[in-house]
Amino acid sequence: MFPGSGGLIRLRQENGQIKFGQNNFLVRSRGDFVKRGLVTAILDAPSDYQTGWGMGDEFRLGEDHFTDVAAIVAELGKRFPGLTLFLIGTSRGTISAAALGARLGSGLSGVVLTSTMFRAAGARSNEPGPGLSRFDFTTIKVPLLFVHHVSDQCQVTPYGDATRLADKYPLISVFGGRAPESGPCDPFSAHGYFGKEPETVEEIANWMLKKPFLKEVR
Repeated sequence: MFPGSGGLIRLRQENGQIKFGQNNFLVRSRGDFVKRGLVTAILDAPSDYQTGWGMGDEFRLGEDHFTDVAAIVAELGKRFPGLTLFLIGTSRGTISAAALGARLGSGLSGVVLTSTMFRAAGARSNEPGPGLSRFDFTTIKVPLLFVHHVSDQCQVTPYGDATRLADKYPLISVFGGRAPESGPCDPFSAHGYFGKEPETVEEIANWMLKKPFLKEVR
């Protein structure tokens, strides 16, 4: 799982307890995936990207990120032999999931992109970068699922961009939820499926497990 923004969850140990930031949609919903029989592995930004806001778009698209994640994939294969592997990203984490999904290829069973960062963030953004604006989704040769909230108000993740791909790839559209308690590009809003987390995860899990899944979560 690849969280959004700079990918920082600041994984650490305090007084013998593992601590990390849990606001992100995928991080706070990890238990919902586990309840449905899935093993979850949440990636933090690498140690040399723990300052500032974490991983930039070009790093997520590049060779060093691939090398890091390939090592993690190999370790997961040792710990959980025989299990199928999916990459899931949300918001800026979709850059990692998409780029790595294209490069890891047949070693994967699928890629899930939620609140996909279809558009570039301009120079005035706190986190400028191309997003997936230059990415060719046909380079992902394994099954690909898009998940998007119809009311996502983040300017770089518009729902309309997801619908334009719905004739080529399955799309789960999410409706409703709780009133936002964060900005439109932050996790406690429609962008982060706020108030619709369990229902959204259920349909993602159904798709991953090759079960019937709803294309609309209401």
